[in-house]
Amino acid sequence: MQTNPISPETLASSVIAVPPLARNADFSLSHQQNARIIRHLEAGGVTTLLYGGNAVLAHISQGDYARLLALLVETAADSSLVIPSVGPTYGVMMDQAVLLRDFMFPTVMVLPTRDGVTSDGVATGVRRFVEALGRPAVLYIKYDGYIEVDAVRRLVDDKLLSGVKYAIERDDPLEDQYLKRLVDAVGSQQIVSGMGEQPAAAHMRHFQLAGFTSGCVCVAPRLSTQMLRALQADDYDRAEQIRQTFRPLEDLRNAKHPIRVLHAAVALADVAQTGPLLPLLSEVDPNDIPQIQAVARQLLEVDG
Repeated sequence: MQTNPISPETLASSVIAVPPLARNADFSLSHQQNARIIRHLEAGGVTTLLYGGNAVLAHISQGDYARLLALLVETAADSSLVIPSVGPTYGVMMDQAVLLRDFMFPTVMVLPTRDGVTSDGVATGVRRFVEALGRPAVLYIKYDGYIEVDAVRRLVDDKLLSGVKYAIERDDPLEDQYLKRLVDAVGSQQIVSGMGEQPAAAHMRHFQLAGFTSGCVCVAPRLSTQMLRALQADDYDRAEQIRQTFRPLEDLRNAKHPIRVLHAAVALADVAQTGPLLPLLSEVDPNDIPQIQAVARQLLEVDG
C-alpha cells in the first residue's frame, strides 16, 4: 500500500474507485470477496481506492472499522493508494482518529452529512480531526451550504487538506458558480469530480479538475481508466463515447439508489459476491435484479 503524501499528481494518476464493501451472510467482513474486488480494480489499471459511501461506512461499527483498516492494509497491492473514510458525525470521526493512528494511510476522507452542521462547524471539525490524526484529510463536498468557499480556502492554506471530492449535483454541471469560486480559491488540481463518469467530462474539461471518482469502475476498470486518459489527452470524442457506455448503469443507480444498485451490480456481474448490505440500508427490489444484471454484465463485457 502506498504511504507517500498525496500530491496533485497522485489525484490525477488513477480513477479513484469507490468500491462497495463485501460482507458474509452474518454481516462480517469477507476478506476473500473484498480481495476479489480490489484485484479486479488493480488488474484494470486502478491504483486509488476510496472506501466511503458505497462501502456504507456511515453505519459501520468501531470494531468492524478496525478490522476493515487491517483488511485493506493486508489486501491492497504495494502500488495502490487506499483512502478510508471517517464520520460523518464529529464524535465518530474523533474515535476513528484513534484507530487510524495505528495505520499508515496517508490521508482519510471525511464523510459529509446534511444534519446538524454549519460551515464554520464543519471547518472546525475537520481541523480538529486532522490535528488529532496528524495527517491531512480529503474534504467531501456533497451538499449546498455544507461549507463556504472561504472556509475551504483556509483549510487548504493551513495544509490540512490533501484534496477535495466535489459532488454537488447540478442540472447542468457547467453552470456551477460554487465550483467556479472553489476552483478560483484553491486551484483545480486539488479537486476531483465526485459523481462518476457522467459529469466527469464536463468537470475536467471546463473546470480542469484533477480527476474523478467512480463506483461503476468496480465493474469496468479498464474502460473507466481509458476515459480518464482520454480526458487528460483532450480526446473528448473518445471520452464521450466511453461516458455513454457507462450511462445505462449510472441511470439505474440514479433512478433506484446509487449505493444499493452498485452493491448488487458488482455481484450480478460476478466481479465478487458482495453479500448483504449493512443496515440502515436494504437490498434492491427483486424485480429490479434482471435489469441490473443485464446492464452490469453488458458493461463488464465491453470492458473486456
